Amino acid sequence: MADIRAVDVFCGIGGLTRGLLAAGIEVVAGLDIDPSCRYAYEANNLGAVFLEADIYSTSFSEFESYYGKSAVKALVGCAPCQPYSAHTRRAGSKEDYALVGEFKRLIQEGLPELVFMENVPGLAKHESFQDFIATLEHLGYHMDYDTLNFYHYSVPQRRCRLVLIASRCGPIRLPAPNDNTKKVSDYIRNLDAISAGETSAKDPAHTTLPLTPTNLARIRQSKPGGTWKDWDEDLVNACHTRAHFPASYGRMEWCKPAPTITTQFCYYSTGRFGHPTQDRALSVREAALLQTFPIDYRLVDPDKSPPIHQMARHVGNAVPVKIGELIGKSLMKAAGHG
Repeated sequence: MADIRAVDVFCGIGGLTRGLLAAGIEVVAGLDIDPSCRYAYEANNLGAVFLEADIYSTSFSEFESYYGKSAVKALVGCAPCQPYSAHTRRAGSKEDYALVGEFKRLIQEGLPELVFMENVPGLAKHESFQDFIATLEHLGYHMDYDTLNFYHYSVPQRRCRLVLIASRCGPIRLPAPNDNTKKVSDYIRNLDAISAGETSAKDPAHTTLPLTPTNLARIRQSKPGGTWKDWDEDLVNACHTRAHFPASYGRMEWCKPAPTITTQFCYYSTGRFGHPTQDRALSVREAALLQTFPIDYRLVDPDKSPPIHQMARHVGNAVPVKIGELIGKSLMKAAGHG
């Protein structure tokens, strides 16, 4: 039986790649235009080559030497999702949606036996996704797709995403949900206590941004699961009382799943990203753990000391590792490997 080999497009720092590897799929390469992702991708995913390239100028033929001649080919990817996000307050242009079209083009060029795509739920309403699934149907793919809440798939956060898997090997099904009971405390309670603006001496990724004196006063009055209504009146600005602000400046709760880990988790003001008990926002390591990266996943290039906001973007954009693993098992089953 031929081995399955995968190329991860829009690979970032390798959350999806790491999950596929855990499922038993050989990931031979990851493509991304952002060179700052190279260190974490290659340092943690042995055998996967980081290809720094623009998808617009990339053809499927460039992957052939990595796949080899006899492998079952898998093409997987999560195009940057900002144009489709509920947090994006603009209609978007045709260029915003072109990355999904470029992913489709690679499929048309190479006809890989297996395909996986993940994105925010808003993509399902856009014509680019309808065109994508119509094209795969025309090419003879079996498909299964739906919007999944990743909390029901072993991820300790409320994270809803549109997930599609496709196969030319035969029928394919999304993994079944499970009775996940994981919560914030299961993942980050045992890390070293640090203050806002501090970095752990044991782990350079366990690092946080400083807080202004005003925000430090606010978080000290914030209750887990609470809102700005917990604060003294002199700490409340007019903008905090608007309808779209209730979840900002909040603390997480130990006994519940985390909110969606976004690229802004390092900022106390942008969501319920306050630590449950310590007076600071999440550290990079804590967010990575809530994205189900292993605790030993190397995030900090020792030669470059990347800024926190850059690492936050890397972690927030990642496909949770556990999702990659579960999807990998579905792909393997469709190809007759499980």
